Amino acid sequence: MSTNPKIVVWSKQGCQYCAEVKSYLEANHYSYENIDVGANDILRDVLEVKYGIRHVPVVEIGREGKFEGVIEVGLEHLQAALAK
Repeated sequence: MSTNPKIVVWSKQGCQYCAEVKSYLEANHYSYENIDVGANDILRDVLEVKYGIRHVPVVEIGREGKFEGVIEVGLEHLQAALAK
C-alpha cells in the first residue's frame, strides 16, 4: 500500500497563495493534480457544495479512500494536514 497521499489543488492563475502551495508541494516532492477554477464558475459551485466556500486555494488530501480538505490560508495548515 502506498503511503503517499493523493493531492488535488484547486487554484486559479494569478493567485499568489495558490502558487505558494504548489511550490511547497513541488519542493517537498509531492505530486498533485491541479484543478483550475479561474474560467469555470461551475467548479467554484463544487467547492461551495463541498466546503461552503468559493475561494481558492483548496487542497484535498486523500488517504485510504478518504479526503480531507484544507481550506485555511497559510502553509502551516497544509503542513499539519500532510503530517497526519
